[in-house]
Amino acid sequence: MTMPIKYVKNEGGPTLGYSTESGVGILEVDGKFFKDLNKDGKLDKYEDWRLSPEERAKDLASKMSIDQIAGLMLYSSHQAIPASKGFFPGTFDGKPFDESNAKPSDLSDQQKDFLINDDLRHVLITTVESPKIAAEWSNKAQALVEGIGLGIPINNSSDPRHASIASAEFNAGAGGAISMWPETLGLAATFDPNLVKEFGEVASKEYRALGISTALSPQIDLATDPRWMRFNGTFGEDPKLTTDLARAYIDGFQTSDGENEITDGWGFESVNAMVKHWPGGGSGEGGRDAHWGFGKYAVYPGDNFEGHLIPFTEGAFNLSGKTKMASAVMPYYTISYDQDEETKENVGNSYNKYIIQTLLREKYGYDGVVCTDWMITGDEPESVDIFAGKSWGVEHLTVAERHYNVLMAGVDQFGGNNEAGPIIEAYGMGVKEHGEEFMRQRFEQSAVRLLLNIFRLGLFENPYLVPDQSAELVGNADFMKKGYEAQLKSLVLLKNQEDVLPIQKGKTVYIPKRYIAEGRSWFGHVIPERLEYPINLDIVKNYYNVTDNPDEADFAIVAITNPEGSGYSREDVEAGGTGYVPISLQYKPYKAEYAREKSIAGDPREVLDRNYRNKLFTPPNTTDLDLIMETKKVMKGKPVIVSLLLSKPAVVEEFEKEVEAIIANFGVQDQALLDIISGNSEPSGLLPMQMPANMKTVEEQFEDVPHDMECYIDSEGNTYDFAYGLNWQGVINDNRTVKYRKEKIEK
Repeated sequence: MTMPIKYVKNEGGPTLGYSTESGVGILEVDGKFFKDLNKDGKLDKYEDWRLSPEERAKDLASKMSIDQIAGLMLYSSHQAIPASKGFFPGTFDGKPFDESNAKPSDLSDQQKDFLINDDLRHVLITTVESPKIAAEWSNKAQALVEGIGLGIPINNSSDPRHASIASAEFNAGAGGAISMWPETLGLAATFDPNLVKEFGEVASKEYRALGISTALSPQIDLATDPRWMRFNGTFGEDPKLTTDLARAYIDGFQTSDGENEITDGWGFESVNAMVKHWPGGGSGEGGRDAHWGFGKYAVYPGDNFEGHLIPFTEGAFNLSGKTKMASAVMPYYTISYDQDEETKENVGNSYNKYIIQTLLREKYGYDGVVCTDWMITGDEPESVDIFAGKSWGVEHLTVAERHYNVLMAGVDQFGGNNEAGPIIEAYGMGVKEHGEEFMRQRFEQSAVRLLLNIFRLGLFENPYLVPDQSAELVGNADFMKKGYEAQLKSLVLLKNQEDVLPIQKGKTVYIPKRYIAEGRSWFGHVIPERLEYPINLDIVKNYYNVTDNPDEADFAIVAITNPEGSGYSREDVEAGGTGYVPISLQYKPYKAEYAREKSIAGDPREVLDRNYRNKLFTPPNTTDLDLIMETKKVMKGKPVIVSLLLSKPAVVEEFEKEVEAIIANFGVQDQALLDIISGNSEPSGLLPMQMPANMKTVEEQFEDVPHDMECYIDSEGNTYDFAYGLNWQGVINDNRTVKYRKEKIEK
């Protein structure tokens, strides 16, 4: 059954969309039509689309109760459509989805609850069954809230969702569930701001067709520590490249033009960009990540705190397009250790008044929405390696006190929180300390910022989608083609000994199976070990004959990934250690002889030294190195091509001399790799980071400083430094390398 949505067209103005079941009526004033969202029979300022978004937001904020503003300050936990597909499955009329008679586009009990009872209006969407179902769900959710209170629409959001499915085949003229592009690090490897802007333009159209109006991206942290697990979500380590790509990405997402523009570049094709993570999360001590307690500290041994602000202050807050600056900012979980120049507090960034109010708001003049990262007000878990609340530095406070501290630091919104209760409690604390007038004003200030991002996108006039049109637009053939072309441009040819590549079609290839050790998901669930072909053989057969017998093969392709590790080991704790171990970028077992003798960061309440000097670590995929060596042996001198999937830098010295060619990729379809190997396409990507010579230089580099490692030099005499890459003629030297290539930093 289709939703009962009616449309009213204004000559020279917006078309209004409303649900006939919401109780909202249409007012006619001066020959123009307006939605009577609060059903009071008169035209309020916030209902008048002729006024500026600022006037409308201020008027609406003044009409909202504290409970309603508290709801606006919530950003939901991860929501799947249907809810059964999510991390935290919901119920439908008290039953699991499969046992209910619910449609995939129906709202779960939990979704209805937080929309109705907690006044929540910001929802984080994860998995969707299809674009059509996503659009239908969005329409149902918008119709529900349109009939409640002041009729404030939902501002749905998404983490990046345009990753490539490696095994999928690209066919010109065919569509998909959504267009596929390289990971953010792969976009960076193109060194092409115009391409990144085009990605933003395509992705924003697809987001809006899914009912999504805020992107929880781009991630513009400078990835200055090569061990960081979130490296591949960034544009790499370089401030200039990251700044230019951040600006292009946000301009692409936020800008509407022509008839889609409402005002100042904002409009019906705009998607708010929530840029992250202020003031930069790429300098975690030892490369550890702050999603877990073992990685809560960001450190600055190179005194380069200010350098990490550049992509924000010169990129995200200084756009080329009309929208001028990113509409929202997310601080990272980390404690930016010893950087608070006012109170000297070592607390998570969202709790730190110096980092939010003094720097972001006052020094850099940012007046958009600031939203915490997810779950920062929750209690920390019993063990630092459990994924739970991340209240770093304020663990001793109550949940409501944490909300109060965040608000007083200048933050507007709470990520991953579905319940308004603690915010209302925090309001009461503020009234006691500062009086009712002060706290009402403080709440309205955040409400205006949050409402602006809904008004500017035209959602108050028409939040509804035509599901069949959404299905047609998302992942259409043109968008798929653009994404695939970007994938091709993101591949980096590192080595091509004696011009072994390209290898003409029709030859015979040997692709050995790859062993993947047992692992754990973010939430600690066990992922069983497996042995599998790392490349889709059906796609390979479009290019080459495939054999399992190396003697019959003309060449081999070995597909591997970089080594992984978190920097913490439960086994070390059980053996009487601190749990802190090295994160290795090499494949062989690694002993941290050159690591720091004493960790930098610490809490006065703790006596724990987090150093891991002389500890041993073996990455779970040390078998990747064995695979290369075995393949080299069985190929008896015939070419071995390595496809290296990089989520961060890797030490290649252990195998580089043994192979004829290495192609680095950052998340592409297998077909893109084969288009390069076969010469259908010429490689043009450049490294968006340094590749270290060894682990000694990794340990001796400063977590907060870019370009400060000794880079690997291969058997051909090429240095795997930032902005290096090969094409068929040799080392690439073009306008990109002239603009971005760096002189080596001497320490």
